[in-house]
Amino acid sequence: MQLKGSARGVLAWHIEAGVDETIGNEPIDRFALRKPPKNLRPAPQQAPKLVSTPPPYEQTNADSPAQPLKSTPGHATAVNGENSLHTSVQLAEAAGSVAELRAALETFDGCALKKTATNLVFIDGNPLARLMFVGEAPGAEEDRQGLPFVGPSGRLLDKMLASIGFLRSDVLISNTVFWRPPGNRTPTPQETAVCMPFLERLVELTNPDILVTLGGPAAKAMLGETQGVGRLRGRWFTYQTARISHPVDATAMFHPAYLLRSPGQKREAWRDLVAIKHRLAGYAGTR
Repeated sequence: MQLKGSARGVLAWHIEAGVDETIGNEPIDRFALRKPPKNLRPAPQQAPKLVSTPPPYEQTNADSPAQPLKSTPGHATAVNGENSLHTSVQLAEAAGSVAELRAALETFDGCALKKTATNLVFIDGNPLARLMFVGEAPGAEEDRQGLPFVGPSGRLLDKMLASIGFLRSDVLISNTVFWRPPGNRTPTPQETAVCMPFLERLVELTNPDILVTLGGPAAKAMLGETQGVGRLRGRWFTYQTARISHPVDATAMFHPAYLLRSPGQKREAWRDLVAIKHRLAGYAGTR
């Protein structure tokens, strides 16, 4: 691919590729930094004779013929994923407070997103709030500040809350994953799965009256629903875990990022917010 023009064309190409920030003034040639493998021997002048070597065989009983060991290149990845999920479940269940849960996340290395992110993005708002919002994943600004929903989507969310008389300090805000995916890509199912025990424990510890998922990925992860938000919004579901004190009323809304791209849907979002406020009023005095 040949780019014509100036640095603007190069910049546009980088943006399309998902690069939205720089970490140095000069490019780094990663290939030049690679070290040659150890014990590298020069190629032989003459091709060696091929010797037929039987494959390794797994142990069998005396009545069965020996079978070659099966090659499973993805087995190590699967095992690592299972170990990471097992660790996240153990760490989450051991947390007795929101502070302990955050400390557990800071020590957890089972999510690959942590290696490329700048900061852990856990929660913002009030852990004692009766209303909890869960989005999809942190963006660039969230990654820099270590707080969820502080970029353009977060500013719109603040205005949405203000329209029904709420401040950010009146609600609790989090995401389905706690580190920014590179290039703002969608989190993989594996990345969401290893973070889910921490998010479930967060709901158990904070005990909200209403849980609101923002966007389709959050609705799928939290509510188990695969339909689009356009079909889910306006409906009520029940969120429950094995250790939660009571079932939580839950609903889905359009993500603020989607509303920025589709302002015509703000009318529906306003209706959803009013319905949430009315439902929340029914819980007055129950906590």
